[in-house]
Amino acid sequence: MSTELWASALSLTGVALGAGLTALSQRATQRSADRSEERRLITATSESRRAERLGAVKDFLARAQEAERAAYTRPDVWGEDMEWRQRAGDAMTALWIAERHMTLLCPPALDAPARTYARALNQAVWREIGDTEVNEHLEASKTAFMAKARAVLTDPTEPGGEPPGAGR
Repeated sequence: MSTELWASALSLTGVALGAGLTALSQRATQRSADRSEERRLITATSESRRAERLGAVKDFLARAQEAERAAYTRPDVWGEDMEWRQRAGDAMTALWIAERHMTLLCPPALDAPARTYARALNQAVWREIGDTEVNEHLEASKTAFMAKARAVLTDPTEPGGEPPGAGR
C-alpha cells in the first residue's frame, strides 16, 4: 500500500475513534443526567409525601384536641345538655374521619397507635372510663401515638432519623 493510502486509513480510523469516544462520552453524560433527574424526582416525591403525612397527623391531632376538650367539658348529669352532645358527636365524627385519612396517607406502623388513641378518646368522651381521670386514661395511648408519629415523620437525614422505608 502506498503511504497516502495508509495516511487516509489512519485518518479515517482516527475520525471513527474520535466519533466513537464522543458518542460514549455523550451517552455517559446523558445517563448521569438521567440518574440525577431520577434522584431529584424521588426526593421531590418523598418531600411531598412527608408534607401530606404531616398534614394528616396535624389534622388528627387537632381533632383529638377537640375530642379531649369535649371529654373535659362533659356535663355531670348525662343527657341534660343536648348542645354538648351535638358538639361531642361532631368532634368524634371529625376524629374518626381524620384517623381514616391518616390510614390512607401514613405508613401502616401508625395505624394501630392512631386507632388506639382515637378509641381511648371515644371512651373518655362518652365516659366509658369509670372513675379514671380523662388525662390518666389518655396518657399511654397519646404518648404511644406521638412517639410513632414522630418516628414516621422524622427526616432520615436528621440525627436519630429512620432510614427511608422504615416503619412501613
